[in-house]
Amino acid sequence: MKKIIFTVLIICLNISCRSKASLNTAAENQSSIPESFDWLPGNWQRVNEAPDKQTYERWVKTGNKEYTGFGYTLKNTDTIWQEDIKLVKHDSTWNFEVTGKGEDQPTIFRIKNFEPGRFNAENQANEFPKNITYSKNGDKLHAVISGGGEQIQFDFTRLKEINN
Repeated sequence: MKKIIFTVLIICLNISCRSKASLNTAAENQSSIPESFDWLPGNWQRVNEAPDKQTYERWVKTGNKEYTGFGYTLKNTDTIWQEDIKLVKHDSTWNFEVTGKGEDQPTIFRIKNFEPGRFNAENQANEFPKNITYSKNGDKLHAVISGGGEQIQFDFTRLKEINN
């Protein structure tokens, strides 16, 4: 009987240690997710756009857990595309949320990978894109949307701020 109790005790202890290790690994992975995307705010103009179009993104930090963006494309003076964008923290998870013109609900991409000045967001259930990557180098911002065999690159340069 003592051998059975001892064996059960060893098994329970082993399971408990494995559970703690799993929790520690999950906490370590979550700690690599940033608390700040302060490198992103500003006014950006796409430099690899078609000659007859101009595309812009504007990012603003609206709180410790939220950054809002607005992207749009002009052809001549007409707005031909626009979307609202957010980086928002829900509990311990950062999401990249995109709401196109006329859409009621955002498409949500979860931030999967992060390093200073760069992140990757993913939503494998979305038709296109499935992945969104942003990276910053000096006054250049690079974004790539991809998935489903397609990839589109957006190269931006920071616009100078106008002070009144």
